[in-house]
Amino acid sequence: MKITDNFFKIDNNLKPAKGRVLISEPLLNDYFFKRSVILLTEHNEEGSMGFVINNPIDTKLNDLLPEFPDFDANISIGGPVSTDMIQFIHTLGKQISGCIEIKPDLFWGGDFNELKSLLNTGVVKKNQILFFLGYSGWSPNQLNEEISNDSWLISELSTEDIMAYKENIWRSSLSGLGEKEKAWTNFPEDPNLN
Repeated sequence: MKITDNFFKIDNNLKPAKGRVLISEPLLNDYFFKRSVILLTEHNEEGSMGFVINNPIDTKLNDLLPEFPDFDANISIGGPVSTDMIQFIHTLGKQISGCIEIKPDLFWGGDFNELKSLLNTGVVKKNQILFFLGYSGWSPNQLNEEISNDSWLISELSTEDIMAYKENIWRSSLSGLGEKEKAWTNFPEDPNLN
């Protein structure tokens, strides 16, 4: 494949929307967003919000929430906003009241006491829930500007892929797209080291 000046030009055929994902371009050099995949939980005229699903941290849930049971949870840094807050997405649906539907089989938040009770009974499996410290947020039109500056590729992932909690989801998400995007996966994280 011949590399041209538009190698990093992104042709977004999809528009940002709740339930879709943002895949960062390969040279986005930001602590929170470098080679990230972000699940959008909101996108409207008031702004956008989502969670980085591939920035895992190695900590226990009950280290963050001491009143919670010892549950082998997947936890990711969701973004740079409110990193002292814990939020979650899940596939438990209306088993947790107050949750918001992201798409038919994926939900955001809900009653923490009900979640704690479900975790205590052992009915929740590790692949049914993801926790986040902080979130990613954009003011009105900010995300659209970043998209027009080729920072993000908009795509869709299955709920199964989102909940699989794979650190390499950036690479695997691009591999399923076009040849140019697939080639991005071979681009070095720091081209100055070549």
